[in-house]
Amino acid sequence: MQVHKYDVVIVGAGGAGMRAAIESGQRARTAVLTKLYPTRSHTGAAQGGMCAALANVEEDNWEWHTFDTVKGGDYLVDQDAAEVMAKEAIDAVLDLEKMGLPFNRTPEGRIDQRRFGGHTRDHGKAPVRRACYAADRTGHMILQTLYQNCVKHNVEFYNEYYVLDLLIVEEDAVREDGTPYQQKRVAGVVSYDLASGELHVFQAKAVVFATGGAGKVFKTTSNAHTLTGDGMGIAFRRGLPLEDMEFFQFHPTGLAGLGILLSEAARGEGAILRNSEGERFMERYAPTIKDLAPRDIVARSMANEVREGRGAGPNKDYVLLDLTHLEPAHIDAKLPDITEFARTYLGVEPYTEPVPVYPTAHYAMGGVPTNIKGEVLQDNETIVPGLYAAGEVACVSVHGSNRLGTNSLLDINVFGKRSGIAAAEYAKTAEFVELPEDPAAGTVALLDAVRNSSGTERIASIRADLQETMDANMQVFRTADSIAAALADIEKLRERYKNISIQDKGKRFNLDLLEAVELGFLLDLAEVMTVAALHRKESRGGHYREDFPDRDDVNFMKHSMLYRDPDAETEGIKGIRFGTKPVVFTRYEPMERKY
Repeated sequence: MQVHKYDVVIVGAGGAGMRAAIESGQRARTAVLTKLYPTRSHTGAAQGGMCAALANVEEDNWEWHTFDTVKGGDYLVDQDAAEVMAKEAIDAVLDLEKMGLPFNRTPEGRIDQRRFGGHTRDHGKAPVRRACYAADRTGHMILQTLYQNCVKHNVEFYNEYYVLDLLIVEEDAVREDGTPYQQKRVAGVVSYDLASGELHVFQAKAVVFATGGAGKVFKTTSNAHTLTGDGMGIAFRRGLPLEDMEFFQFHPTGLAGLGILLSEAARGEGAILRNSEGERFMERYAPTIKDLAPRDIVARSMANEVREGRGAGPNKDYVLLDLTHLEPAHIDAKLPDITEFARTYLGVEPYTEPVPVYPTAHYAMGGVPTNIKGEVLQDNETIVPGLYAAGEVACVSVHGSNRLGTNSLLDINVFGKRSGIAAAEYAKTAEFVELPEDPAAGTVALLDAVRNSSGTERIASIRADLQETMDANMQVFRTADSIAAALADIEKLRERYKNISIQDKGKRFNLDLLEAVELGFLLDLAEVMTVAALHRKESRGGHYREDFPDRDDVNFMKHSMLYRDPDAETEGIKGIRFGTKPVVFTRYEPMERKY
């Protein structure tokens, strides 16, 4: 086992991790650990744009952006965080421009902007062009630009190092009111080098988690095979809470049956959703901004059209995205990738045929709770000194119960930057926390248990069954019965997981071993999501309970906080403790969410 010492260790090399590394790397000795080569990170799959109230094309300002973010998140957004994000959005885009990102331009040479769902002018009166974009490859361009700048600043990368544990020590402490508690402090991380199979311990004054989402708990998802929620799972196992995990976004326009994403940029450029009768059905659900309503509303509307028999295709199980009225030259200039996806994966020619689409699991609004500096919370108020998180793994609650399109690429840049600066500044004065006596013992035991297992269950089979039940019971529409069915299935899968075996018993490039570990994280997170969903007896944003179809601000205008606690029980599930955290309000009171 090798031990490395760095001031700051960043886990994950997607947009948030590399944006943090650019800031931290100029201020402190920094290492970036990533399970993928950096430019293969999932930020590269983001297509449509990154929003900022530049007002290059139409009148706009950051307050309208804040309001749209709060309203889009169905008022569960922490408004202080939304204000920070909207204000700093402008500099975030200009930072990327100065780094060399090739944005689309207006004839005058300014960064071009287009419409995106839920973004409006004058507090909801009409759609506004706020999304800055590079064709429909914006995430790809951001990822390449950030990586080039990391190389420029000599950031040290450890590629294909899977972080499997977070080293936390606990110290006796006393709160201001005199009550004793256990203060968690970060000491470093334990990682598995894929190439050698060796374990490496990274001792660090500060650790930044930027490990991305957990979309692979679902079968139909836009997420890559690697998005298994490792960072969330590791934090949860170490006694840190997970916030608002019941809220998962289903992007409206996944290719039907596949989940591969067609960007919202298509609707921003004028594409129209139609049912089997050719009706532009979003006029019924969101008469003001129609196809550019927030994603939760569009996804439910599409699913409802299918449920009521107006779906298209031989099985009437999808709706149609119609670009045929747009000029081919316009499509080629603004949407080259997504039209190619339609041709490649469905054999559909978007110039002349509508594209079959259906909602696909896309984004976790919940995650590891942080404040606006990126500092991770161990409860509602107490931070974990030296531990930071940014991007989809984190929940600063800037997205509330439903994220607006283009706010994710903004989130990773604003809060990635903030986390990197905060971690480096903390490391300047902090001391290293002493490592536990055998820091890798837990990871060794975990890997040995999987490698030496001799059961009869296959990882792929358990994962497929998990994804099937989550798709069937925890998707766009939910009920107490469907959530309970998912929970029952998850508990059976947990028992099956105890009886696994893997075929590859070796050390080098053992993806069989790592997929088994990742499945453990997926099972943990699926359980947390379903318990939280069962507890929230209302409908809000991405969480729609048909048995409780109304938003209930009296009882549920608060964040869910779930902890791993062997002595607790929540919704009949042992080992999970449930808590809440108040929503931060600044200027916007909850109101009816009409579009």
